[in-house]
Amino acid sequence: MNVWNFIAAAACSATILVQVSPARSADREIPAAAADGTSAPNGHPLERADLEAWLDGMVPFALKAGDIAGAVVVVVKDGAVLLQKGYGYADMSKKLPMDPEQTLIRIGSTSKLFTWTAVMQLVEKGQLDLDRNINDYLDFTIPNDFGKPVTLRDLMNHRGGFEEGLKDVLWTNPHGVPSTAKYLKDHKRPMLFAPGQVPAYSNYGAALAGYIVERISKEPYERYIERHILLPLGMTHTSFDQPLPERFAAAISKGYRTASGPPGLYELIVTRPAGSGTATVADMSRFMLAHLQDGHVGDAQILQAETAQRMHSPSEDAPPGFATTAHGFLRELHNGRTVIGHGGDSIFFHNEFELLPAEGVGIEFNFNSRGRGDAVYLAREALFDGFMDRYFPDTAAPVDSQALPTALADAREIAGRYESSRRVEHGFISIFYVLQQSVISANPDGTISAPSFPETDRVTFKEIGPQLWRRVGGKQQLALQTIDGVKTVVDSTDPTAVLQSVPLRRSASLNLTVLLGSFLVLAVTLVLWLLSRWLKPAKTISEEMPLVRRLRLFLRAAVAFDLIYLVAWFMLLRPLLNTELDVYSSNLDSVVRALQFSGLLAIAAAALGVWSAWRLSRLSLPRTSRVWGCIVAAGLLGVVWIGFMGGLFRFSVNY
Repeated sequence: MNVWNFIAAAACSATILVQVSPARSADREIPAAAADGTSAPNGHPLERADLEAWLDGMVPFALKAGDIAGAVVVVVKDGAVLLQKGYGYADMSKKLPMDPEQTLIRIGSTSKLFTWTAVMQLVEKGQLDLDRNINDYLDFTIPNDFGKPVTLRDLMNHRGGFEEGLKDVLWTNPHGVPSTAKYLKDHKRPMLFAPGQVPAYSNYGAALAGYIVERISKEPYERYIERHILLPLGMTHTSFDQPLPERFAAAISKGYRTASGPPGLYELIVTRPAGSGTATVADMSRFMLAHLQDGHVGDAQILQAETAQRMHSPSEDAPPGFATTAHGFLRELHNGRTVIGHGGDSIFFHNEFELLPAEGVGIEFNFNSRGRGDAVYLAREALFDGFMDRYFPDTAAPVDSQALPTALADAREIAGRYESSRRVEHGFISIFYVLQQSVISANPDGTISAPSFPETDRVTFKEIGPQLWRRVGGKQQLALQTIDGVKTVVDSTDPTAVLQSVPLRRSASLNLTVLLGSFLVLAVTLVLWLLSRWLKPAKTISEEMPLVRRLRLFLRAAVAFDLIYLVAWFMLLRPLLNTELDVYSSNLDSVVRALQFSGLLAIAAAALGVWSAWRLSRLSLPRTSRVWGCIVAAGLLGVVWIGFMGGLFRFSVNY
């Protein structure tokens, strides 16, 4: 998967995430549900006994196969809870079972739905306007880099134009955690795109919306959510406070990488409105029912019916069959039914929240472990897809379209390297984006092959219309467009990001070759230097030997410095590869600064190396010595290239 899929799946995603859950769309007719609220013909009736039997066969197997500690599931139907059940353990060492009514779980980016609900409450009261410049609501300024203001609608649609950020997003030490206001002001995200143009999932944007709720309501965000959503709905086992109130301490599920490993520390989400929620699934069923029933549960009303219906409607356009956003919800057609919802991921917890408004059905489930090899993502996808296929199957006959005459030419046109619009370009994290990208390739038969997260194998797509491809054996579609002059691939399952064609200078094949080639040259040079006293044959010392020795010493010193420089950067980046995101906080600024200033020495080392190689080339030395000097100089220049392209030389601690 691309790097931000990796980061977002670890942090607060919909993250780095591109959501693992499918996105949402409503651009085709919806088949009517059965009159009694059960599934359409050919599906199993959605009844408690059948659902429980199916889950009992599905979930325990997924936990065991994926080395996942536990899961909780709740399904609502026709205004009531149909089934809620826990599987596995909330605490492996104590063998404490997952309890749907008592066990609290982190819901990650599903928290955003509470933020967007709060926004719509204030829109309903006339206190917020979705199409007004958000600077009118803030006590600091979001730069208007593209001559167009950012609106709340842009934030809801993940089209604020912001690049991603990692620093200070996740903490595990409860002391010194910055407030949302401080985070937003100290970590302003650069803008990559004009507002409203390119989707790029943004936790920063959601946090801005929550901060606006706080400022307009004149209540702390956590208290607003509690007073206007949680308490009216009777969600007494839910909190957005961090750390959790003491009364909940014993009920929170521990989070695991794998069930067979130790538990992790409690995760503190600094972008609180984007992912700080903690709840039981029993409580979450109340939130589901409220959104399935036009904003009310019993006597409690959190949204007027008209506002709720507006919130569930698309807030941006999308091509037929493509997912879209619906005022913060992600909206799609799944098996011919409209589904709205939002997934959520922290490092350890992985949540899915899905509603079928026309059927009056909702499902939420949460796993408390990543699992072996990140198995949770396949388990999560399989559980929701299995639920839909069993109870709401697609009754439409599969269509096998004929190959288009232009298929091969179009396949060659879409082929190439792409990077996600959800990325970092202005900090050292950007090095990942120039070393790893998505590749779409053209096949001889006119089909294309492309990656598809969370699967590890590439999948095949067949062109079904001009510049439009459908997955063979599936419904996922890819469309090739040009947006702001950039060749862009739009994925029908994800309205929160697109793939953008990579210019040659950012190509992973180029930059990875430069990095590995440079490192190999420098490492071999260092090894040969260390072994030189045993490998070097006796020679008559010429009059110019002192100069040769001095020039070789300069080269070796430059090589040694660059190797130390690269290893130091690798050590700084290694926690990210292990999803240890709490490492990247303001406490690391001095280290980052030191490495950034060391980049000046790397540039000086390259200049010294080039000069030394040039001088050696003009001396009467064996050809191999002169050629190797040039190769070493190229290796030193390669480090400088990677430093510039990967953001290692940028003097900023905002990443």
